[in-house]
Amino acid sequence: MPRVKVALPAAFPFATDIPVRITDLNYGGHLGNDALLGLLHEARVHFLRSVGLDSDYDAVTKLGLIMVDVAVEYKGEAFHGDVLRFQMAGNDLSKYGFDVVYHVHNQAGKEIARAKTGMLCFDYNIRKLRPLPPELAARL
Repeated sequence: MPRVKVALPAAFPFATDIPVRITDLNYGGHLGNDALLGLLHEARVHFLRSVGLDSDYDAVTKLGLIMVDVAVEYKGEAFHGDVLRFQMAGNDLSKYGFDVVYHVHNQAGKEIARAKTGMLCFDYNIRKLRPLPPELAARL
């Protein structure tokens, strides 16, 4: 079976640091794959704020984003007390959405993971996709 490969962009315009919590560890004593998904979500919220969105959902308008896919390429272990740097970029913009690409390292610079999440614009009022707003596309 071919392995997942996440292509990295030439540049990452945004980065945020998030510590590994004790609750993020699995029975092997390192960062669990499920916990990494939660950390990617937290990092994505930081990224979206940097491009002018308060989060991936607006409770007033009920307009938001919906994650439609995720790919993770694990590269190394992370442990409790590590501070992970999530470098991120918006990529592959389309009519309805975009990808967020993540490059994750620990505080020593060791590569931990590469990831990509596919995000589509979604109108929760009518439960349908909506076009990517041009102003958001410009900021991405």
